[in-house]
Amino acid sequence: MEENIKNRLEKIAKIDIFQVATLADNFVGYPFYLDYRKAHLLTCDDWKYKSGGIPQGCLMLAFYNNPFNTVQSEEAILLRATNPCVIPSDNDLITSKIEFYKEDVDITTTKSKGNALDDFTRFEFSFSGIECSVLGTFYKNESGKIEFGADVENFFSSHYYKVYKITDEHLEFVVNKPDDATPLNSDATFPIGKVRYSSSKSFQSAMAFNGDAKVYVHTNDILGKRTALFGMTRTGKSNTVKKIIEATEKLSQKAPLKLKSTNDSFEEKLKPLTKDDLPKYPVGQIIFDINGEYANKNLQDGTAIFEKYKDKTLRYSILRKEEADFKTMKVNFYQDITTGFEYLLQYLDDEKGDYLTGFKVVSFERPEKDDYSGWRKYNKHKSIYFCCLDKAGFKTNQKIELKISINEEIEDILKKEEAKEILSKVVKTSNATNLEKLNIQEAYYFWSLMWKNKDGEEFKKNKKNNSGKDWLTEEIRSLLIMLFQKKESGQIVSGYSKFKSALELHDGSLKSSFQDDIWEHLRTGGIVIVDLSQGNPKIQRIFSNDICDYIFKRSMNHFTKAEPNNFIQFYFEEAHNLFPKKEDKDLSQIYNRIAKEGAKLNLGLIYATQEVSSISSNILKNTQNWFIAHLNNEDEIRELRKFYDFSDFADSLIHFSAKNDKGFVRMKTYSNPFVVPVQIDLFE
Repeated sequence: MEENIKNRLEKIAKIDIFQVATLADNFVGYPFYLDYRKAHLLTCDDWKYKSGGIPQGCLMLAFYNNPFNTVQSEEAILLRATNPCVIPSDNDLITSKIEFYKEDVDITTTKSKGNALDDFTRFEFSFSGIECSVLGTFYKNESGKIEFGADVENFFSSHYYKVYKITDEHLEFVVNKPDDATPLNSDATFPIGKVRYSSSKSFQSAMAFNGDAKVYVHTNDILGKRTALFGMTRTGKSNTVKKIIEATEKLSQKAPLKLKSTNDSFEEKLKPLTKDDLPKYPVGQIIFDINGEYANKNLQDGTAIFEKYKDKTLRYSILRKEEADFKTMKVNFYQDITTGFEYLLQYLDDEKGDYLTGFKVVSFERPEKDDYSGWRKYNKHKSIYFCCLDKAGFKTNQKIELKISINEEIEDILKKEEAKEILSKVVKTSNATNLEKLNIQEAYYFWSLMWKNKDGEEFKKNKKNNSGKDWLTEEIRSLLIMLFQKKESGQIVSGYSKFKSALELHDGSLKSSFQDDIWEHLRTGGIVIVDLSQGNPKIQRIFSNDICDYIFKRSMNHFTKAEPNNFIQFYFEEAHNLFPKKEDKDLSQIYNRIAKEGAKLNLGLIYATQEVSSISSNILKNTQNWFIAHLNNEDEIRELRKFYDFSDFADSLIHFSAKNDKGFVRMKTYSNPFVVPVQIDLFE
């Protein structure tokens, strides 16, 4: 298979595109108007028939043909047929046709009711006009190699040009890296489909004219790039995503190095690809599977990614599943404190209550090693937070030992309250007094005594001795309100009860973070499928955001330390459920950051959804690869017109045959200067 691809790519590189002008049957007409952006062609039925028809989107070449040799021009203008256009004789022809119709003359034949249609009239009736967009120019450089420019440097009088339809191997040359005459590396190139111009295929099949013009995608098109797939349900988006995953896995298997064993120089570490355009390290792939079709076998395509790559795929689910190899995405809130607290904040995002404001700004980021003041503050906050978790029903089978820094006044309160068990945990050193190895129940009892005596003389004395600084800081008071469900005014509040909505995310038996496990698996070139099909939208967003943010931060950390990052590809099905909306301008959201900054971190983004208008403009503007299937309304077409040359396909994207058009897309890749209509190969 790969040998065949290699031979085919070498053959494509040797194609002389200027030979199209020698194919008499490919001649389609003459331009009668030409400028830098469009051309109008005169054609006729006979030329169109011999060339195999001119469907909308058809690629053609206009060759300069000066019989006087006054201008030497080895170049050909690449055109795409977009619409019919008016020719100067149209009004007269329409008038003549109507007169014939009035006389009931059948002008579709040479004779009608004994009256012959004269040859001159039939000849005139066969002519029509085609409007074309100008895509660029093929030309020969100083060394005689063919190059492509995505514009027109100069054009001559239109009557000196002849236009030919591009077919067969010449078409394959044009749609596969036309601006580079060197052969594509077969190891770093994979077939994605073949050229297809229209939904209707009867004329194309009968004439056998486009041949089997295969379309290829290169490593540089996919790895570390932003790729969008738009189209209505059941138009083949998922099949295309699976083809990309399959191709990426093949590339990953060819990576020559492992991340942990590399001894590359600093300069080499900055190069993610080898000189042969292969990924230097195995490529990790993570799929956010909202519908469960990648993690589970389904009736739609009969197979799933995890089945094809079972040996290197980890599957994660929000809920526990019967399959043994499904891992559950839960967090031990007592161990992964920062992540658990962030999850809680997302659940509390829509909750109202002024007492929640102070709680939401508490930080559980671990202080630096020598930040003793920071550690004293952190340990106090942590001990109250753990008590809140315990009260809310967050259980764990792991041993919890808490530490609280106290002083003389706090010790006096404990003595006054005769808290002998707590006093037995006092450990004094030359510069600190701490309560150590408290369990959660002991910590709760300690804080209940502090809350009981919050207005007592001990705290007033402590505040006076510490230049007005209160031992019960605003943050501690906010946490204690949550724990004891009562404001300082005496008003009853929900407090820790609000934590219970996040109980489904907790597993107190976990010893490691699932984010760490995912990261390590991706670093070795593994595939991770996150099955979000059984979670509510809030949970879907929480886990998706958290995993993406974790991978982004770890990748950024390697980048700032000049350590190599392998390519990691993110895949999002039904992306509108997770991504920020079009009107959302918050660039700090993780999906916007991956789109804008991910390239330097070797993070690729592949997302599929039904609507162009549902995606943040910041993500769209950074998208390099586009696969567009059927869109069913003008609003979406209007959005699409803003990008590249998709306006040429605006009309055809509205039309759709459920039987024939699955996988029929208009594709724009990073390396190709223009959009190509493609029938995507079937994932098997």
